[in-house]
Amino acid sequence: MNVFKQEFHMKIKSIIIWSISLAALMIFYMSFFPYMEQDSETLDSIMNSFPKEMMQALGVRAGLSLGSLMGFFTLTFTIMQIAIAIQSANYGFSILSEEERELTADFLMTKPVSRKKIYLSKFFAALLGLLITFLAVGIGSLIALKLFNGGSNYEVSHVFKLLISVPLFQLTFLSIGMFISLLFKKIRSVLSLSMSLAIGLYVISSVGEIIDSDILRYMTPFHYFEAGVILKTGEYDIQLFLIAVSVIIVSLVSSYLLYNRRDIHSL
Repeated sequence: MNVFKQEFHMKIKSIIIWSISLAALMIFYMSFFPYMEQDSETLDSIMNSFPKEMMQALGVRAGLSLGSLMGFFTLTFTIMQIAIAIQSANYGFSILSEEERELTADFLMTKPVSRKKIYLSKFFAALLGLLITFLAVGIGSLIALKLFNGGSNYEVSHVFKLLISVPLFQLTFLSIGMFISLLFKKIRSVLSLSMSLAIGLYVISSVGEIIDSDILRYMTPFHYFEAGVILKTGEYDIQLFLIAVSVIIVSLVSSYLLYNRRDIHSL
């Protein structure tokens, strides 16, 4: 029984929908930039009337104007990050709990396949799906910047560095979702949990920026992968990336141990 192929086949429709939708939304949102740029002075004056902390909560850092290409792209990409987080968390919550939720655990567990192989097959199937979405978002972002830059120059290397961070961002939410899913006896609504996790952590990141709290900022992956910071500086915060890697490792190891010891309920 090839668990990997089965899991990937079950998710292929979802992967295609997410990939096409996110790429299309990126291009759609960026198509507004030429019109925003035409009235950039008025837009900047309006934005300057808002507190600096509020703009940071939206992902727009000091030195990046919404009337500039990178400022507008930062805001657009931050919106995409929320959607990417929801998809990643959704796969994390569902991938290890679907048999119990759909009452098909008997079918899977009676097959001559170890739990280790089941866990790894499910994980890599979800990861492959997320990487396909990453490629779609990356291609959509580059197309959007090419078509709707309004003649503005931008650092292509900074954009690539931001895009390269996406798989690690996805893996963070995937691993957290996998771990949390095993803390529940049975998950009834995967979508509600994934949306709550993604939006909740984004709100925590926003509040952390507003009240300038390092404790809150370090609690959320959105702070580890701030689009505005990467686009502005073209550099990664190594400390934050190491925290993200640590979260991933701890979550994956913990979920693996829990899955191997779990009493999987069936009919």
